[in-house]
Formats: sequence, structure tokens, C-alpha cells
Amino acid sequence: MTVWRLIGKEILHRKLNFGLGVLSVAIAIGSLVGSLSLLKAHDARTLQILAQKEQETKARMAGLGDDMRKAMLRLGFNIVILPKDQNLGDWYADDYASKYMPEDYATKLAQSKIITIQHLLPSLQQKVKWPEMKRTIILVGTRGEVQKLHADPMKPLVQPVLPGTIVLGCELHQSLGLKVGDKLQLLGRQFTVHACHAERGNKDDITAWISLPEAQELLGRKGQINAILAVECSCAWADAPKVRAEIAKILPDTQIIERASEALARAEARLKVDAESIAAVDRERESRARLRDERERLVSILVPVVLIASAAWIAFLAFINTRDRRSEIGILRALGLRGRKILFIFLGKAALMGIGGGMMGVLGGCLIGRQLGMNLDGMEAVTTPAAFDPRLLILGLALAPLLTMVASWLPALIASAQDPADALREE
Repeated sequence: MTVWRLIGKEILHRKLNFGLGVLSVAIAIGSLVGSLSLLKAHDARTLQILAQKEQETKARMAGLGDDMRKAMLRLGFNIVILPKDQNLGDWYADDYASKYMPEDYATKLAQSKIITIQHLLPSLQQKVKWPEMKRTIILVGTRGEVQKLHADPMKPLVQPVLPGTIVLGCELHQSLGLKVGDKLQLLGRQFTVHACHAERGNKDDITAWISLPEAQELLGRKGQINAILAVECSCAWADAPKVRAEIAKILPDTQIIERASEALARAEARLKVDAESIAAVDRERESRARLRDERERLVSILVPVVLIASAAWIAFLAFINTRDRRSEIGILRALGLRGRKILFIFLGKAALMGIGGGMMGVLGGCLIGRQLGMNLDGMEAVTTPAAFDPRLLILGLALAPLLTMVASWLPALIASAQDPADALREE
């Protein structure tokens, strides 16, 4: 009779002993595999949650960014670049500069790689007497926006005023009875009314716009301007020092004014929302990390305790089996079966016990881990690919026989070392 046949008969003859051993192994391996499956499912769920929150944050930030860009464009230019020697008190009082700077400053900014401002519009503005109409107006000379060379072309906020034409504010064209296409005289030069603005409720209502070269000629300021208007880029919203620092590197003899408080308030609110959204993702990441640490600590305590208890139970069953089979072992030894074959029978039985229990433990552990993941982390945990890892099957089938063979080693060694004469004499 072969050793494997003896092992089979032994298992069939003592089914309860073998079944209890298999159950013990299944519990031990199931606790290990289930714990690892739960942690893997937790990690996969964490990635899902963070990816979803980051996607929502990006979408929210993109939406806010679009809203802010539209709001900033509706509010118009909010950066004014002035000559450095301009008295700001006078500028706030008159709303135009009395000092001047070269027109090519705007071109110099456009040719630089400045990133904090866009939509550069040089202008020459001055309060003048309109002798032909016997009234005082604000005259603005403007040209088209200077496109930045190192950026994609953008749709201009304002259209240039063509030479020989004039654009009138609401109060001017209404009080003078002027309409588009009419001819008028301004400082001795004839202009054609190109557009008439609706009421704006500010100084624009008493402003007349003409082309910059014509304004420079009429005011005796050829090649000069007294302001460059611009719009802050999103990278510098509510951060005037950043804008000043960048412009100062390019135009050191200028200063900037940041206006349009409504736009700035919205920008600050938008930045706060951005920061809060990012902080919420970070808090979620930290929360998930803390939860994983807690589960990992629990697993690090529970699994070793279960493995030790299972090994002790298997060793106890082996000792009981060795004691109950003392006479059978004596007969086998008396028939010439050597001690190492007796050892092989016990360890072979333990190995089969470990393989059977390991397969049950891996299957049960994966199911339990996935179920716990579903209950603790949401339904998505059931579908996570990390809920089952083929490496867990390899781990379970390798560890389970090792566990049972180590636990059964001493009882098997005692059984193989028994003297057949002593065993039979006692019987």
C-alpha cells in the first residue's frame, strides 16, 4: 500500500479531525486574505473618490474661471499704467494724467513676455475746451489694442477709432443733437460722427474719442501718451504687487493703478473658492489615509492572533490524532514502515489540510473583504478590480500548507519516533 493511499484512508477514517483542521485553516487564511482584500478595496475606493472630487473641483474651477473672465471683460480695463512722476492725487481728482510717456511703451510691453496683463490699449486723455461748441469735454485719443507677440491673438475689448471720425458720449450727442454720419468741427478739424454711446452714468458721457495720432497732433503731444489701459490675467487676480513687479522690470519709470473694485472682489472670492476646493480634496485624502491606518492597525493585531490560534488548534488536533493512533502506528512500524514514512504521512495529511483550507479561505476572504468594502465604502467597492488579486490566491495556497505543516511538525515527529514494541505492549 502506497503512502498516499495511507494518507487518503487516514483522512476518510478520521473525517471530523480533518474537517476541523480544514476549517481552522480556512478561518486563518480567510482572515488574512479578507483583511488584505478590504485594504485593497479601500485603496481603490480612495482613488475613485479622489479622482471624482478632483474632477468636480476642476470643473468647478473652470466654470468659475470662465465666469470671472467674462465678468472682468464686461467690467473692462482694470489696470492703468501711468508715468512714474504722475501725482496720484491729481489723477484721482481729474481722472486723467498730466504727465506723459512715450507711445512705444505699449509696444515694449507687447513685445515682452509679460503674463500678468493683456489687452494693452495706449491712450492720450485730456480735458479741453471745445471752442466750436463752447463747452468743456474730455478728449481721448485711442488706437487699436496692441497685440502681444508671445500670446494667441484675442478679440479686442474696444474697436479702434478710424482717422477722421469721432465717437461721442451720451450727453454730448444728445445735447448737441448729433447723430451718426453728421459732420462737426473740433479744434479746427472736421470729423464725422462714427458712433454715439448710450448713457453710462460716468465721465464717458462727456467724452469724445478720436484716433490717437490725431489727438496727439491736436494736443501737441506727438508720439506721447499719458496712460496704458490693460486687463489683469487670471494668474494675477487681486494680486497688484505681482503686476507691479512684472511691469516694473519692463517699464521702471511707470506706476500702476488697480481699479474696478467689483471685479477685484469677485476675483478674491473666486480665489477663495479655488483654495477651499483644493483644501477639500486634501482633507478627503487625509481622512481616507487616517481611516486606512486605523484599519491597518486592526488588521495587524487581528490577523496574527487568528493565525496563532489556528496553528495552536491544528497542533492540538495533531497531538490528539497521534495519541489515538498510537497502536496503529506501532502496527505499521512492526510491518516495516520506516519512521520517515510515518512522518511523511502526518505531514502529507497536514499539507492536504492546508491546501483545502487555503482554497476555502481565499474564496471566503475575498467575498468577505468585498462585502465589507461594499458596506463600509459604498457600492462602488464591489466593482473595484483590486477587490480580488490573483496574488492573494498564491499567497493563501502557499501559506496555508506551510502553516499546517509547521503546526503538525512536532506531533508528526513524535509519531515517527515511537518504538513499535512500546506502542504494542501498551495495547
